[in-house]
Amino acid sequence: LNTHKIDMDRLLGGQIGLDDFLFAHVKGQKKEVEVIKSDDALGLTITDNGAGFAFIKRIKPDSVADQVEHILPGDHIEKIDGESFVGKRHFDVAKRLKEIPRGATFVLRLISPEKSPYANLQPRGGSRGHAAGAGGGLGSGKKTIRLKAKGAAVEEDAPDQAADVAIQAVNRLIEGLLGISDAELAQNIWELGREIDNPHDFALAVDRDLGEFAFPDGLVFDFWGAISDAKAGRLKSATPDDGGGTVEFTEEF
Repeated sequence: LNTHKIDMDRLLGGQIGLDDFLFAHVKGQKKEVEVIKSDDALGLTITDNGAGFAFIKRIKPDSVADQVEHILPGDHIEKIDGESFVGKRHFDVAKRLKEIPRGATFVLRLISPEKSPYANLQPRGGSRGHAAGAGGGLGSGKKTIRLKAKGAAVEEDAPDQAADVAIQAVNRLIEGLLGISDAELAQNIWELGREIDNPHDFALAVDRDLGEFAFPDGLVFDFWGAISDAKAGRLKSATPDDGGGTVEFTEEF
């Protein structure tokens, strides 16, 4: 989203601003790498695009994965030891990698994304003559396009500050549990809790709509804490400068 470079922190989520622009993550070179799991943690963070393709989002420096030069952020994980993971979610990939015993050797079938030929491409100007990034320009729209797994895309109001900080906090809690980031799931959890005013009803809603994730009770309570704090204005957005008001979890595999 808004960059031609391979930047796994800028993946397209559930919402697109009307002035945003997109670049396709296109399949490129296929490769197979042999990995010795010399540590319990591989140092990978996995995400997916919600359409059956799991990707390597981050690699921890000096980790097992970091020692294998052909494993790179942006690579699609197609197979693990010959078992296809196309059509599965990131937590399925994470579970399979965690199940590999320490000391075992396994093979990853990866597909690298094509590199963009537009190395010098700059963001286009904003709407109505505004420069990109200025008022009314890139990323400043007050409406977004909401993409849903079921049904047509709809135009709706952009998230307010409470929604933004709540989704950030919930996403960090998800990443702490699974070692992966899922902004769309965090958005769904926020939407469940947005109109609810007590933790009991929220827990029932999560169990009803997201029961397949089998979230621990303590984590659901943490979700509720983040949502209620955001609605009350007690939670601040995380920024690179100040560290923000949320905790960065670092469980990896």
